[in-house]
Amino acid sequence: MSAKKVSKGPTAERIAHIGDQFAINGEFLYGEELRNGHINTTYRACYRTDDGREERYILQRINDYVFKDPALVMKNVEKVTRHITWKILRCRRDAAGQTLTLYPARGGRSYINLPEEGGMWRCYNNIEGTHTYDVVENTRQAYQAGFAFGSFQELISDMNPDDIRESIPDFHNTPKRYEALLASVQADPMGRVKHCAAELELLREWAPQLNKLVDLQQKGKLPTRITHNDTKINNVMLDEETDCAVCVIDLDTVMPGLVLYDFGDMVRTATCIAEEDEEDLSKVSLQMPFFESLAEGYLDAAHSFLTKEEIDLLAFSGWLITTEIGIRFLTDYIDGDKYFRVERPEHNLIRARNQFALAKSILSNLPRMEKHIRKLVKSYRNRK
Repeated sequence: MSAKKVSKGPTAERIAHIGDQFAINGEFLYGEELRNGHINTTYRACYRTDDGREERYILQRINDYVFKDPALVMKNVEKVTRHITWKILRCRRDAAGQTLTLYPARGGRSYINLPEEGGMWRCYNNIEGTHTYDVVENTRQAYQAGFAFGSFQELISDMNPDDIRESIPDFHNTPKRYEALLASVQADPMGRVKHCAAELELLREWAPQLNKLVDLQQKGKLPTRITHNDTKINNVMLDEETDCAVCVIDLDTVMPGLVLYDFGDMVRTATCIAEEDEEDLSKVSLQMPFFESLAEGYLDAAHSFLTKEEIDLLAFSGWLITTEIGIRFLTDYIDGDKYFRVERPEHNLIRARNQFALAKSILSNLPRMEKHIRKLVKSYRNRK
């Protein structure tokens, strides 16, 4: 995560002004913008405490185009971080530091509305001695990513899903995502549909499988749980020295949902060595060793609370969520790049093509993936 430190100038003044709204003690030294996310504006600010130490904090604006009710988002984040902190401190005293901590704004709330700075802001602790990866580099990192999100799900598995509200309705509802795409194709507001005929034809072939998980959930065969809903590899903080998982971050999309979408998004982001905007599609494919390690890490942490139906669909979920994310990129491209941050022409179309190439690779490897899951489950049974 690279960023340029600034101690003077308009950017530094802005960061210092935002930081002043929170209960941060010390003298502002410098700030930097972190640009590895698609959605929120994020700064890291460094302060010198009265005893001479330097401490850093994360200042983040919630994107109110994506999250229509930022206060609801913050209520969800507060409940989840509080629950995890309680579990760690009371039940797992050897596992400190596994969650984000919200710093209060002056006045006591965990957030503050700053219209002059674009809306609602919050402040987190900066988790020192850690880093993130946009692309998994080895099987150890894949295992740690799986273990981190499996542990996160296990920690909140005893929370009532009714206590958490949907911040983005139907966020992981693949059939509705496909319906939204078809509506955008019909409207074609930017005249871009002519550039994605091949992608639309592929989705028509895959359409019958897009409602599989939602249908099973509606029939009561898959339980609704509290889920992260954005389990990219770069949402896991890893120790700089050991590459061991330290903390799961980016909790804005924590909502009631299916754990399968969480695992599927891990498959999407942790089993391919190419970045999600790689244009050379020959580089875009599932790496089975990474999948095997990812699945092992996840099930090591989560197998105790998963149902048989959930386990049986873990491999399939990788294909489904990869296809869904491709649909979302394609929809945003057709709509004029309103949701995801873009850095070059056709960026979202490039991302969509990338995701569909990965989905094809996952589909071709599905039998091997399912076999590996069965092998892991059998090993857990033999340990009992």
